[in-house]
Amino acid sequence: MREQSLLGQQLGNYRLMRLLGRGAFAEVYLGEHLHLGIQAAIKVLHTDLMDDEQIELFRSEARLVAHLVHPHIVQVLEFGVEHSIPFLVMRYAPGGTLRQLHPKGSRVFLPTIVAYVKQVASALQYAHDEHLIHRDVKPENMLIGSNHEILLSDFGIALVAQTSRQRSLQEVAGTAIYMAPEQFRGDARTASDQYALGVVVYEWLCGARPFKGSFSEIASQHLFMPPPPLHERLPDIAPAVEQVVFKALAKDPSQRFGSVWEFAVAFEQVSVGYHTDSLTLPMQGPPAPLLSDGRAQHPASGQPALVAQSTSTPPSAGEISSPVTEMSTQKKRRKRPRSRRALLAGFVLTGLAGAGIAAGMLGKLPSLHVPMPNLSFSTTPTPRPTPTPSPASRPSPAPTPTVPVQGTTLYTYHGHHDIIEAAVWSPDGKRIASASKDRTVQVWDAADGGNVFIYTGHSDIVDAVAWSPDGKRIASASLDKTVRVWDATDGGNVFIYTGHTNKVATAIWSPDGKRIASGGNDRTIQVWSSVSGALAFQCIGHSDKVWALAWSPDGTRIASASADKTVKVWDATNGRNIFTYNGHIGIVDSVAWSPDGTRIASAGYDDNTVQVWDAANGGHPFIYRGHSHTVWWAAWSPDSRRIASASEDRTVRVWDATDGGHLYTYGQSVALYFVAWSPDGTRIVSGGNDTTVQIWQAV
Repeated sequence: MREQSLLGQQLGNYRLMRLLGRGAFAEVYLGEHLHLGIQAAIKVLHTDLMDDEQIELFRSEARLVAHLVHPHIVQVLEFGVEHSIPFLVMRYAPGGTLRQLHPKGSRVFLPTIVAYVKQVASALQYAHDEHLIHRDVKPENMLIGSNHEILLSDFGIALVAQTSRQRSLQEVAGTAIYMAPEQFRGDARTASDQYALGVVVYEWLCGARPFKGSFSEIASQHLFMPPPPLHERLPDIAPAVEQVVFKALAKDPSQRFGSVWEFAVAFEQVSVGYHTDSLTLPMQGPPAPLLSDGRAQHPASGQPALVAQSTSTPPSAGEISSPVTEMSTQKKRRKRPRSRRALLAGFVLTGLAGAGIAAGMLGKLPSLHVPMPNLSFSTTPTPRPTPTPSPASRPSPAPTPTVPVQGTTLYTYHGHHDIIEAAVWSPDGKRIASASKDRTVQVWDAADGGNVFIYTGHSDIVDAVAWSPDGKRIASASLDKTVRVWDATDGGNVFIYTGHTNKVATAIWSPDGKRIASGGNDRTIQVWSSVSGALAFQCIGHSDKVWALAWSPDGTRIASASADKTVKVWDATNGRNIFTYNGHIGIVDSVAWSPDGTRIASAGYDDNTVQVWDAANGGHPFIYRGHSHTVWWAAWSPDSRRIASASEDRTVRVWDATDGGHLYTYGQSVALYFVAWSPDGTRIVSGGNDTTVQIWQAV
C-alpha cells in the first residue's frame, strides 16, 4: 500500500480532491478535471506497475472494460499509468451503494428487489454479450446514480488488480459469500454472475446470507451444501418465488436459467402474481467447457422462452426505490409513554451515508491460489435488453430523468444522534426541520440534506416542531417545559414561552401566523401571541395530557388530542369547548384537520386505528384499521383526498380518506412516529425510532 497520500496530485487530466474510500487493493478519490471542472471517481490501485509487460496487460484489460457503455454500468471514462501508478477514471455516482441503503441484515420489499434485479441483470446481460464476466456481483458494487438508477460497478477490475498482485483469502472473504461454486474451481462463466445475483436476492428477501463462516467454510458450503430454504426464514414467501431463486442458485451452472436476463424475467413474473404452473422454466445444456486459453465456451442458446412475456427493456431510473427494512431485535410493546414518543428504548444504528463512489467498490475478487483466466468470454450471445448505443470513446449519457415511482426513497438524513420525534416541511417545500431526543432541531435542505443549521436552545428532548406560515420562524416544543420561537435561518431566538408548568408535547401556528397554540402534560391548551408570547386564553377541560393539536384552515377552531381518550374541538377566539369526540377506546396521540376544513382525522394509541369524522359535529366516523399496532401520527394530503399514517408496526400507510382503500405501504425496520406531506403533495417525510429521517415519493 502506498505510504503517501495522493491528495492534491494530478493523474491524467484530473486533480485528486478528496478521498472517497480505501480498500484492500485500491483507493478511490473524488477527482476534478483540470480544464472542464467536471467531477469523476478516480480509482488508484495500490500496486505499482514496474515493467512494460505489466503495464500493457493492465491497459489491455482496462480497455475492454472501458468499452462497456450501458445505462446501468458505471462508465470507465479513461485510464492510465503515471509514475508506475495505475488508475481508472470512472463516472461519479453520488448516491452511495445498495449496501449502504440496505445494510447487512436488511430485508427489502419484493417490488423493490424486482426493480433492482432488472437493472442489474440488464447490465450483466449486456456485459455477457460483450464477452465479459463480472465475477464480483454484490450490493457493494451496485451504486445509486443521480437519477436513482442502479449502476453496476467494477466490471473486470478484479482481474485488472491481479495484474501484479495476488490477494490473500482473508481479503476476499466478503466476496466469497456471493461466489458461485465453479468460481472456487477457477471455472468462472456467465452463469456465475447469475448465481451471485441469486445470492443477493436471497439476502434481500430474508435479511440473511445463505452461508456464513470462514473463507474455507463458505467455499465448502457453496460447493456442497444447499442454501437453507427461504420459507424457513420467510414463511410467507410464495413457493414460485422461492423456486425461481433456488434455480438461480443451482450448484450446476447448467441447471440455472439460460441467461441472467431470463432469471430477471422469471423473478419478475412470479413476483407480480404468476404461479409455478404458469411458468415454463428454461432448460439448459451441459456446463460450458473451457477453451485452451481459459475462456468460457458456451453452446448455442436454444432454450425455450418463458411462457409469459416481460418487457425486454430495463426498468427506468425512477423505479429505484425501497426503504431499508432492516431486521433487528425489537423491544417489547411499551407501556404508557411519559412523552408522546420520547422515551422509546433502543434504536437501530444506521449505516454511514453514501459519500459517492462507495467503499464497497474497493474489495474485489482474488486469485484464490488457483489458475484464473485474465478475462472470460462466451462465444454465443444470449438475447438481451438492448440499451441505446453510444460511442465507446465517450462517457455513457445519464439516463433521462423521470419521476420516481411511488415509495422511492429520495433522501435519508443522518444528522441526528438520537431518536427522531418529528419533522415538518417549510411552506415552500425546500427545507425540513426535524426534532430529536438529542435535544436539537436541525434544519436542512429537503433535496439532499445540505445547508444544515442546528438549533441547540433546548435543555431536554424536543417533542414537536412547527414552521410559521410565512416560513421565517420555527416554534419548537420541549420536555424542558418551554416553547421556543426562533429565526428559521440562523436560530436567533425571538422569545421563549414559559407559560406551561410541565412538559410541552405540541405546538402549532395559526393559519395567519399571529398566534401559537401549545399543549402538554399540564392538561391545558394555551393560545398566545407568536410575536410577544402574551397569553390570549387557555382551553381547560382535558383530564389527562394533551398530545397533539390541529388548527382549522379557516383559523376559527382548534382540535386537541389527549390521553383522556378524547378529541376536543375549541373556539379559537375564546377557548370555549364546542364538542368532544369520544370514538377512541384509549389514548389519542394525533389529530389532523383536512385542508378543506370539513373533516378531522385522529389516531389511537391503544385501538390501532385512524378515525375520520365530521369537523362540524363529530358525526359520520370512518374507521381505518389497516395498522397492526399503535398509530402514532396521521397526516392529510394537501388535496384532502388521502391520509398517510405512521405506526408502531413499522409502516407508513397511504390510503383513501373517503373509504380507507389501501394505496401504498412504506416500511422500515423501526417504529415510525411521524409523517408529513410536502406542500405540493408529491413527497412524504417520515421517521421514528432511529436516528434517520426519510424523504420518499408519495405519488
